[in-house]
Amino acid sequence: MRISTTGPEQATGFGRGGISLLHLLRDSRFGRLLAVRLSAQWADGLFQAALGGAVLFNPEREADPLLVASGLAVMLLPYSLLGPFAGALLDRWDRRRVLAGASLLRAVLVTGVAGALAAGWGGPGLFALALAVTGVNRFVLSGLSAALPHTIADRAGLVAANTASVTAGAAVAALGAVCAVGLRAVFGSGDAGSALVTLVGCLGSVVAAGLALGFARRGLGPDGDHRDHGDRIGVLRDVAGGLLAGARATAATPAVAAPFLGLVAHRLAFGINTLLMLMLFRAVFTAGVGGMLGVGAVVLLTAAGLGAAALLTPWLVARLGITTTVRVALGGAAVAQLTVASALVLPVVLVTAFALGVCGQVVKLCADAGVQAGADDAVRGRIFSLFDAVFNVCYVLAVTAAAFAAPPDGDSPALLAVAGVLYLAGLGAHIAYGRFIRSYRTYV
Repeated sequence: MRISTTGPEQATGFGRGGISLLHLLRDSRFGRLLAVRLSAQWADGLFQAALGGAVLFNPEREADPLLVASGLAVMLLPYSLLGPFAGALLDRWDRRRVLAGASLLRAVLVTGVAGALAAGWGGPGLFALALAVTGVNRFVLSGLSAALPHTIADRAGLVAANTASVTAGAAVAALGAVCAVGLRAVFGSGDAGSALVTLVGCLGSVVAAGLALGFARRGLGPDGDHRDHGDRIGVLRDVAGGLLAGARATAATPAVAAPFLGLVAHRLAFGINTLLMLMLFRAVFTAGVGGMLGVGAVVLLTAAGLGAAALLTPWLVARLGITTTVRVALGGAAVAQLTVASALVLPVVLVTAFALGVCGQVVKLCADAGVQAGADDAVRGRIFSLFDAVFNVCYVLAVTAAAFAAPPDGDSPALLAVAGVLYLAGLGAHIAYGRFIRSYRTYV
């Protein structure tokens, strides 16, 4: 497989003459898929915040950095190893049925987690149930990303559609987290209250399933008839090759591979930040906007950054090009990260949350658009599942390393500086890859 020589700007569809969001919303297919995403991600945001509150900010439980890291590892790593194989199924099965079935299964599993919290469960039993919820939800999100191009009649509208979907989904996930904070104030912060808050998340999954069933059969792809009629060996072969196919397709498309390097750096830095911020708001920032309320404030500011990125990304790409836009975002993230490392006080933490939300989302929007426009539909699901797998592994590795290196209260400027260096490393990798591609084209 040779490396594609399609230019990043052309491959992603970024540029002049884009279609407005209002025009896209006139298409009922895009509007319905967006509604599925919003319902699913609201439920996910609420679930994650409810579970985090139950473990970290529950007076009936104790938590330390290693417990947080082990919980994230149990929830994310097993799915990360299996995710690429699930991506192969997204490229073979009717995505409409996958979205509906997975959403309903998630509602059932969330009910199980709520029951476990009410019973006072902790440790491996609770984490195993949370793992199942996380795995199914990632399956839903990969399916939504792979299905998006089937709801856009004109490729020129792909960037606007991707920007609106990803940004609105992340913002609604943050809203779900804020809802969890508010519901904790109503139901209480103990085991029973945590269980009730978690149970509310089922509503979003049920709504998402109902909306997904409104699409026509195979209306979300994959293209053609990829089903095997009794060829189970063919199915297993395709599933087993999911990781390799996704990796090859990523490496073969510069518009996908270059931002991918930046996103890896972002996930590593984000893992360090997550662990330290949770412990800081639990032990250091406890007065005023502190504790669970402080975590909610960080989530809201990050969500505001995502919204700003949705407006900023098309403007930056039109003027700078996608390559320079990604590099500016990575450089900005490094500056913000090193700033908070040098001044670890609450106001700087809150401002940095917004800045990192902007910069990280700019890189993600460029990467997602590259996959959706530059990758063939036959492997698109596998690429998104590969992205999920790599990002989850990087995230968990960073959280685990930070858990061993950080003090119990999370007050570690040195680790925050390490995260800044990771952003700089991502920027360096992006530049080196660009030079490699230019050199390759010279000799092809």
